[in-house]
Amino acid sequence: MRIVAALGGNALLQRGERPDAEVQLHHVHQAARSLAELVEAGHELVITHGNGPQVGLLAAESEADPALTVPYPLDVLGAQTQGMIGTLLVRELAGLLPGRAVAAVVTHTEVDPHDQAFQQPSKFIGGRLTEAQARSMEAERGWTTARDGGHLRRTVPSPRPVAISEVPAVRSLLATGTVVIAGGGGGVPVVRNTDTGLLHGVEAVVDKDLTAALLAERLDADALLILTDVTHVFTGFGTLHPRPLLTATPAQLRALDLPEGSMRPKAEAAAAFTERTGHLAAIGPLDNALGILLGTTGTTVRAHADGHADHHDLLLLGKEL
Repeated sequence: MRIVAALGGNALLQRGERPDAEVQLHHVHQAARSLAELVEAGHELVITHGNGPQVGLLAAESEADPALTVPYPLDVLGAQTQGMIGTLLVRELAGLLPGRAVAAVVTHTEVDPHDQAFQQPSKFIGGRLTEAQARSMEAERGWTTARDGGHLRRTVPSPRPVAISEVPAVRSLLATGTVVIAGGGGGVPVVRNTDTGLLHGVEAVVDKDLTAALLAERLDADALLILTDVTHVFTGFGTLHPRPLLTATPAQLRALDLPEGSMRPKAEAAAAFTERTGHLAAIGPLDNALGILLGTTGTTVRAHADGHADHHDLLLLGKEL
């Protein structure tokens, strides 16, 4: 079975933790153990990951660096985080899977330059700003800012992914049995010049879960696993009696009132993948990826309300598990 596994931000840093390297190494070690079980069970594996805390830290450092006339652009910072997180995952997985090749690919995600998101920047990035700093950055650099709780922060566009440049390279690596890390942080955001065909970076961030869903689709993956810090998607979230959702169709998942900044994008990515391919998607705990695939934990998303796998999935599960 070909699987794309998307690691949530908690794979490296949990809320409230300091962004120290040792903290992130500890979390990567735990995540890698769960992912290695998928490979040991005989599956092809592509891993994507978030980069929110890491790219935010680099952005804040770049903004504050007196040696820079202009901070590093977000496409460059996104590439830097792909390299950092990629090397941590490669080292851990290589240690857990001796004899298996593991490779991290710096991945470029194409977006539509006319995407409405460029007119409505909504993704917070970087450090806190005073009122004076915000107004200064708006005037000098053309930034957009907004209140994040009690503080002002920069906001940037989050356009939808439309293509992933490195899909052929990832396919080639998978054909050799390599475990591939790709699409980190949603990919380096780029637009293609229609005249020259060249790619150019843009000041944006792409949702990592939507990129994972697109990557899974373009790779003809049999399953998309979205790994996070909860066991299931919950109905009645925020109420006194939340209930775990075991199975859902794309329509049922989209109908839930889920938090916009956390579970909503994951639900949309899972729904989109299943809708477009008819294959299995699931959302569940980071420490039990194999259990999510087997249906012993997590919320399974299938195209049909009866909750049964389609013929293709049944053949694969019977053959490989």
